[in-house]
Amino acid sequence: MIKFGVIGYGYWGPNLVRNFAEANGAAIAAVADVDTSKLDIVNKRYPAVRTTTRFQDLLDDPGVDAIAIATPVNTHFELGMAALKAGKHLWLEKPMTETSLQARKLIDEAAKRNLCLFVDHTFIYTGAIRKMREIIKSGDLGRVYYYDSVRINLGLFQRDVNVISDLAVHDFSILDYLLGEHPVAISASGMNHFPGTPENLGFITLFYESGTIAHCNVSWLAPVKVRQILIGGSKKMITYDDLEPSEKVKIYDKGVSFTDDPKQIHELRVGYRTGDMWAPKLAGTEALRLGAEHFVDCIADGKTPETDGGLGLRVVELIEAATSSMRGRGETVYIQSQRRKAS
Repeated sequence: MIKFGVIGYGYWGPNLVRNFAEANGAAIAAVADVDTSKLDIVNKRYPAVRTTTRFQDLLDDPGVDAIAIATPVNTHFELGMAALKAGKHLWLEKPMTETSLQARKLIDEAAKRNLCLFVDHTFIYTGAIRKMREIIKSGDLGRVYYYDSVRINLGLFQRDVNVISDLAVHDFSILDYLLGEHPVAISASGMNHFPGTPENLGFITLFYESGTIAHCNVSWLAPVKVRQILIGGSKKMITYDDLEPSEKVKIYDKGVSFTDDPKQIHELRVGYRTGDMWAPKLAGTEALRLGAEHFVDCIADGKTPETDGGLGLRVVELIEAATSSMRGRGETVYIQSQRRKAS
């Protein structure tokens, strides 16, 4: 039984506590938060769980095997390093750190101490994204031409991170998981419409050596909430709507064929194919539950998580590159090639 301590019981902390309390092979030992009113809620819901306003109490507790940190990103490095140095396995919310240098230091510390480092890029554990990866890896989609995402809503405005770090972070992790390659360049434009706050709107384009191009539209200023992805392949195409109650993923047997045959030079050289649409059955397990149980298995068996520190680092690097490009009014930022683990 892996016993967890959770630091932070604000927006995401309650979801972590619930899933760790119910996940196979896991249990909640303690929760820390500086707000005593939030700890009162924990005491009512989980009377057996110890609560404290001092995160150090969790680090000093020999009964806590792993620490989950659900606090603002500017605290992730300090708290995460303290947890690792205390010999605790570490679960970090996304993005894992403010800078790639901090991410590398956490990765090195975890490796040195032989501890499991998990970054909670939750979308990787959803049935929809896993099914999309299965389709792409099978070759049914053919060559991936493009990825087009819209991730917009009205709020929630953040004061410590911009909209890229808050929303595009999801697309960066999804792209890494689906494509299995790191982009070679990135360009972004965006705007801060309210003085003293981070950028609230962004348009990001990622370029891949394989020829795939990805575009992400993220905003806190839209009148409606939209969470959609479109992936175009040489054989088929995928649409994904996260807000759809059923049939979130749809596969279209549609495409374009092109010929340079000189015999057909006087004919239309572009052909259009229209076939069936089907919506595959998706796994219904809650993504956070699947991630929690995967983390427990990795701790118990000494395995590397699917969303490990390496993925977390690559995502932070993309946030840094996109933010740099955005503040340079869209200038292209070239990204040093990274070797990804085989998948």
